[in-house]
Amino acid sequence: MAAEADRLDDYALTRVPDEARHSWISVAVQRFGQVSSFQQFLVGAVLGFGMDFTDAVIAITVGSVLLEIITILLGIAGVREGLSVSLLARWSGFGRKGSALVGLLIALSLAGWFGVQNGVFAQGMHDLAGGTPEWVWALVGGAVITAITVYGFTVMAWTAYLTVPAFLVLAGYSIVDALSEHSVGDLVTSAPAGPAMSLAEGTTLVSGAFILGALMTPDMTRFNRRPSDVVKQTLISVTLGEYLIGLTAVLLAHAARTSDIVGIITSSSGVLGTLVLATAILKINDWNLYSSSLGLVNSIDVLCGRRVSRRAVTLVIGAAGTALSAVGIVDNFTDFLETIGVLAPPVAGVIIAEYFVVRRFRAELDRARESGTLPAGGADWMPLSLVCWAAGALVGEYLESGIPAVNAVVTALLLYSVVGKLTAPRRTPPVDHSPPPLAEVNTTQSGG
Repeated sequence: MAAEADRLDDYALTRVPDEARHSWISVAVQRFGQVSSFQQFLVGAVLGFGMDFTDAVIAITVGSVLLEIITILLGIAGVREGLSVSLLARWSGFGRKGSALVGLLIALSLAGWFGVQNGVFAQGMHDLAGGTPEWVWALVGGAVITAITVYGFTVMAWTAYLTVPAFLVLAGYSIVDALSEHSVGDLVTSAPAGPAMSLAEGTTLVSGAFILGALMTPDMTRFNRRPSDVVKQTLISVTLGEYLIGLTAVLLAHAARTSDIVGIITSSSGVLGTLVLATAILKINDWNLYSSSLGLVNSIDVLCGRRVSRRAVTLVIGAAGTALSAVGIVDNFTDFLETIGVLAPPVAGVIIAEYFVVRRFRAELDRARESGTLPAGGADWMPLSLVCWAAGALVGEYLESGIPAVNAVVTALLLYSVVGKLTAPRRTPPVDHSPPPLAEVNTTQSGG
């Protein structure tokens, strides 16, 4: 009975068993759906509006390398342990109550992203249909995505099989239609139409746009079967998604002289473009809602001592995110990304440092994994993780040199690794319970 309840709840507070794992292609399609989503079009358009093509390529390259490293390391931890990222955080640096803070960060941030994407969907459908208010479309979009996400990973996989190819067709059509009257060579060398954006700002935008996607990687890779699956799907999805979609949007912004990617696509692709645009937004938004629900389920379990249904939590967050989209959170898109760009990376840095470097709890995780259970006990708070989290965020926000997102994750990772190694309790040698040598026994007896 308990096993069936865990299955229906997508193993929100337990390990994903071997029999529930999926082929790497099933997971890879969903990962590619995240990275090649409409969100990347938005980021690429903002880059193209404020940067020339060469600087945009550099920003996307640096941001992508950072994302791939974080994604692969967290993904390997996820597939090994079969745990969501907020649950994994209990034994990866943060402790039980610290993991509740991680869960709340993920839940609140991704609920915001849910609102952003749903607002873009509502805007596009309103522009197409005319009279129907945007808030009505926001309600429709939010309800559809929430219904899909309630049923979990398997239904979301089938959604990806439909929406990812549709989005790629839209991308190809948009390139041909919007760029047909322009020389690609001229667009590559043209100056941006908007205020200049620095390389640091551009890289932070790229990293911030998907840093939560990288952080929530274990939520997805816990359904993989082996670490090599994680490496393959990450290299393919992040590289192709960032470059193919991001640089296409840069060229579109140079051609249209605007960052309004919704207007560019709907004007060039018409009804078909708008409808496929809607499916592309749906593909990223189901995972925003899914990981948000996992994070909140863990937080409630820790802070309130109650195991709540992931499906019920999904319904609540879906309603809240839909309300956010109705009040226009999409208008704060860039500011929102920059904020997340410095808050999320330190969390990934701490988890990676603890799991792969300090390894204070790896023995407990290994023993529990063999029996398919969770480690017993564990600390409520790990003060070092909170200090490293704060230090990474502050360095990312206030250090003027370098790239803020890189500064934040590297600071947290290095600080936790060094201090964690220095303060980790020394392992005591095992007690030898074997009988003493015969000579020693004889000596003792003769002396008695």
